[in-house]
Amino acid sequence: MKKIMTLILALSTFSVFAASKNLSVDTSASTLDWKATKVTGAHNGKVGIKSGNLKFEGDDLVGGEFIIDMTSITCEDIGREKANKKFVNHLNSDDFFSTSKFKTAKLVIKSSRLGKGGHYDVEGDLTIKGITKPVMFKANVDSKGKTATATADIKFDRTDYNIKYKSGSFFKDLGDKLIHDDVNLTVKLSAK
Repeated sequence: MKKIMTLILALSTFSVFAASKNLSVDTSASTLDWKATKVTGAHNGKVGIKSGNLKFEGDDLVGGEFIIDMTSITCEDIGREKANKKFVNHLNSDDFFSTSKFKTAKLVIKSSRLGKGGHYDVEGDLTIKGITKPVMFKANVDSKGKTATATADIKFDRTDYNIKYKSGSFFKDLGDKLIHDDVNLTVKLSAK
């Protein structure tokens, strides 16, 4: 009887570990787009993903993280080369992301549960400029064997990360110079 119980326990333990998988993010097939708005319009661009992983139990997303290369930030809506370079340099400055001091940002998935409508309700920690704040968002995940894709729209308040430049929350009478606090990220991860 002891042998049978030991065998059952060993098989059940093996099945739990066999069902767990940790997939590496394919940085060449993954994208992160950003969009920020102001009174007079909006700007948008891309940021590179440096590395990451997604953790699954069976086909269910349970955790993971990805590292963002903040030095790779681009702007896609300004066509003039000189103006584009000036804008990107400003994003890299201490007014915004201080990329000479903080070369990377990070999102860590703390918990994830399947919600109504087939999406996942995700809670995570977003770290920008060395400051970590909780974020919540919905993600769509397609996991098949040894590959997975995940997409999400994430919104964060830039002032939580000491990015106060022309924020109406800190400065008065900005008029049409005001830049809104919320920044939108569209994330598409491919992992294998």
